[in-house]
This record gives sequence, structure tokens and C-alpha cells, in this order.
Amino acid sequence: MRRAAWLPLLIALLAIAPARGADYRIDTARSHAEFNVRLLWVRQIKGRFTDIHGEVTLNALRDTAVVEATVNVDSVVMSSARLRRWVLDAEFFDARRFPEIHFISAPLAVRSLDAGGKLPGWLTLRGVTRPVLFRLEPASCTLQRDTVCRIEVRGSIRRSDYGMSGHRAAVSDTVNLGLMIRLDAATP
Repeated sequence: MRRAAWLPLLIALLAIAPARGADYRIDTARSHAEFNVRLLWVRQIKGRFTDIHGEVTLNALRDTAVVEATVNVDSVVMSSARLRRWVLDAEFFDARRFPEIHFISAPLAVRSLDAGGKLPGWLTLRGVTRPVLFRLEPASCTLQRDTVCRIEVRGSIRRSDYGMSGHRAAVSDTVNLGLMIRLDAATP
């Protein structure tokens, strides 16, 4: 097997199997994920997912972290019931078959949570897992000493990469994503 083919798999396995339990948990009540996509090249359609949970696990030296988040697709809030039904239907999120969206980061330097920077990882949407590169906004939080931390992640994906290829003439292929989460120190 070529090195380029197995390297992402090895990194994913290391990220998925941390040596110990979570150090921080996502506060579901104070966290959300959002998306927007251009409709008919004029109007933005926006949605917000209100049920997001997950954790941040630090390595033994507390200098790198793995961020893992799961979004309940059915928690989407839209400007109209018709739009909500449309995005939950089989041609978009297909919520019946794929009720969750999952993200796990590659190990990242803890200082990135304070300073901001690149956030590489893997996004699973509609049963398709692909590497993604998001942007971690500066957060003024240091997990090495703070018990509460708020972080913001931004980025975009192509919906066709995840099997959402319907309505290409009316709906942009680029989807902008945002993740605003509050982390609380996990209790042992």
C-alpha cells in the first residue's frame, strides 16, 4: 500500500483511540452548528442545528487535543417548515437514513484553541467520510488552565462530495459551515 493511502487512516485511528477519557465536554445547551448555502445565486438559505454533543480529549502531556462532535440532523431549525422538510429529505441530508453528522479532528496543538489556526479532520455526512480543513477562530481560551472554553470553527464543503447533487442549477454546491461550541471541564 502506498504511504499516501495509509497515512490518513493511521492518523484517524490515533485520533479516534485516545489513551484516556475526555477532558472537556460540549455543553449542548450553549452550543450549535450552522450552515448556509446560496439559492438561485441570490438568496442565502440558513439552518441551525441545536443538538450537538461531543468532547475534547487532551493527550497525556496536555499539549495536543482531539475534538469530536456529533450533530443530530433532525435538530435543524430553518426559517420555514417547508425549507426544513426539504433539507431533511433524501436529496439533501436524508435524515431518516443518516440521522447524524460527525466530525473528528486530527490531533492539534492546544495553543491553537487560543490562537486560532487550521483544524484538519474528517467529516462524516450521509454515510460519506471525507477529509476536511476548517478554520479555528482565536478563542482566548487555554485548556491547560480554563474550565470553560468557547470555540468557533468555520469552513466550507462541497455538498456534491457527500452525495447531495440534486438541484445543481438552483442551489450552490458550496456550503458554508460554522460550529460554535462551549466546552466545560469533564467531571471524572
